Amino acid sequence: MKNRTVRCRLVFLLLAGLFVILAALSFSVGSVSLSLRDMCEILSGADRESTAFHILWDIRLPRLFAAALLGGALSVSGFLLQTFFANPIAGPFVLGISSGAKLVVAFVMILFLGKGLFMGSASMIVAAFAGSMLSMGFVLVIARRVRQMPVLVVCGVMISYICSAITDFVVTFADDANIVNLHNWSMGSFSGTTWDQVRVMAAVVLPVSVLSFCMAKPISAYQLGEEYARSLGVNAKRFRAELILLSSILSACVTAFAGPVSFVGIAVPQLVKRLFGTAKPIVVLPGCFLGGAVFCLLSDLIARTLFAPTELSISSVTAVFGAPVVIWLMIRGRSRK
Repeated sequence: MKNRTVRCRLVFLLLAGLFVILAALSFSVGSVSLSLRDMCEILSGADRESTAFHILWDIRLPRLFAAALLGGALSVSGFLLQTFFANPIAGPFVLGISSGAKLVVAFVMILFLGKGLFMGSASMIVAAFAGSMLSMGFVLVIARRVRQMPVLVVCGVMISYICSAITDFVVTFADDANIVNLHNWSMGSFSGTTWDQVRVMAAVVLPVSVLSFCMAKPISAYQLGEEYARSLGVNAKRFRAELILLSSILSACVTAFAGPVSFVGIAVPQLVKRLFGTAKPIVVLPGCFLGGAVFCLLSDLIARTLFAPTELSISSVTAVFGAPVVIWLMIRGRSRK
């Protein structure tokens, strides 16, 4: 028990250290390089009219907060879905939930832009949440009839294709200017984030993540089986609804602001469990949030610097790291049978 406690503390320190290092690199690396001295002067409030000050405060700092908040949200969302379906390869992207959110956001975005209206952060989140719940509804209906998770995953992929096809159909009838805006968003990116958007992200992600952490005890009981959870007084029906609601809000917030981001919700919870050597929610939930922040900060850093000044979509980078984890999980699952 003592060794496990020490291990958990060391892993948290490792993740925190990686976060600090990646944050410093995100501040300094880019089209305009900033030295440590420059960053210290800017953070102290000196020379607020300089170009370097605006680059750090208006571009890089909001982008860093967006990557950290949304990365943590997506990872926690994935962990909640994996708990709900009792399977390690469940996640918002694989099950088609992100694609459903993308469909409704794309439709609403084209509708708003076509009428010359501005689509605010709240509208984006509501639209993405509606799409997430729509896709989740289809997944739940299928899950009642299909018990094999691989079949459910294939169905989720099919839902994703259907949503993408409908999105392409909707885009066909949009104006060229609207298509450009939609294309930039649908590629997935943390660029262009403003402080107002960061405030909305924080107002949604942080309370929902805290609520998820407060559910650590019933989640721990549910991991041992629904009957066991009920014997401890957990209202299973209400608990499952809460898991779906919290997971959908988190994934919807990510899709609304950054577009569809792939594989983070599957890969990070599994890597975090391996690092900590435990699946206890009281440890894994904060670990997932911190791990997701680190994962997305690293992916964002690679996306904007690898082929600079050309920037890659965030999903392209997360897929490179996340897809092998999914393949490994599926191979390991098959080998155990």
